[in-house]
Amino acid sequence: MSKSNIVLVGFMGTGKSTVGKELSNRLGWTFTDTDTLIEVQQGMPISEIFRLHGEAAFRKAESDVIETVLKGERQIISTGGGAVLAEQNRTNMLQGGFVVALSASAETIIQRVSQDQTRPLVQGNVEERVKTLLQTRKHAYDFAELIIDTTQHPVSAIAELIMEHMKK
Repeated sequence: MSKSNIVLVGFMGTGKSTVGKELSNRLGWTFTDTDTLIEVQQGMPISEIFRLHGEAAFRKAESDVIETVLKGERQIISTGGGAVLAEQNRTNMLQGGFVVALSASAETIIQRVSQDQTRPLVQGNVEERVKTLLQTRKHAYDFAELIIDTTQHPVSAIAELIMEHMKK
């Protein structure tokens, strides 16, 4: 494998954490969730960071964590859905790993995230917020080296596909 990390990007609810844990188990690599690291460093949930400090403060912390984490090797790194919005993050991801974008249909994402009250960007009308954000981020993940739609595929098949592409 030519790159020392696998970086999973994609909209919320596309399966980054689930697929990341599966890849970690199969490869014996460390699983790192950047959102979890941010919560540990900040000492509060992401929803509280948004509420108390705003999205800009969260995005700054996110960029710092991504830059630091990508200095490691043999990691499966799951990023937050909006991490790709900063050009610096996209550049760091491509330099530090094999970037895989996971996608899913709007209906699948709505189903997956509708019961999760911890997601600050989908508070209120979940369906409306998801569809609006999907439209806004329509091409945000296009920089990835591999794009996989997770809507109808089991986690094991997605992990296998990623591993096959890493060998090339």
